[in-house]
Amino acid sequence: MTTTTILLAEDHTIVREGLKTLLELTSEFRVIGEAASGREAVALCRSLKPDVVVMDIAMPLLNGFEATRQILADCPTARILVLSAHSDDEYVAKMATAGAFGYVIKQNTGQALVHALREIAAGRPYFSPTILKRLKDASRKAREAGVPAEHPKRRLTPREAEVLQLVAEGAPNKQVAVTLGISIKTVEKHRQHLMEKLDIHDTAGLTRHAIATGVIESSIQKTIT
Repeated sequence: MTTTTILLAEDHTIVREGLKTLLELTSEFRVIGEAASGREAVALCRSLKPDVVVMDIAMPLLNGFEATRQILADCPTARILVLSAHSDDEYVAKMATAGAFGYVIKQNTGQALVHALREIAAGRPYFSPTILKRLKDASRKAREAGVPAEHPKRRLTPREAEVLQLVAEGAPNKQVAVTLGISIKTVEKHRQHLMEKLDIHDTAGLTRHAIATGVIESSIQKTIT
């Protein structure tokens, strides 16, 4: 039997430990890496080349949306299985657009996760039945309503998305620069571009936008004034 190698991207240690224990009960799966942030997941994928990444959405430094895009840009053969507490249509649609191969909510059983991994390992996308139905319904309604695609000028670059998350998490420019390995001046330029694209004029506004669009969870951000 072929073993499927797995990277766990989840910022809660106790959840990662539980997932690892569950998956290693069978010889089908082997956990080869664990990441506590989206940025760490991207780095580990480059070096470990896992078959599947079990990806949470709400993670520090780099959220699951952007981590998924970056991982697939570097390792296009990797398959992303989202395991999240969020089942809102917007979250599901954004992860599907980013390239996720499957989506399971944390409220499901461990056996549901194992089943999803088996399907994905066999090359078959897997979305929980209720989620798949909602995705199809939303896509049909959007086509019928003639909903326009997002304007390219408002679409954030990968670097702008990284800066947005770090700023929304409360990081000052110097910390953002160190985290991303760029100059403070470059950070300032990215912040300016963000504000221009989004028509937002202060940091609090950027933070509210990040929360509203699922870039970060409100619970991990300091009080917005």
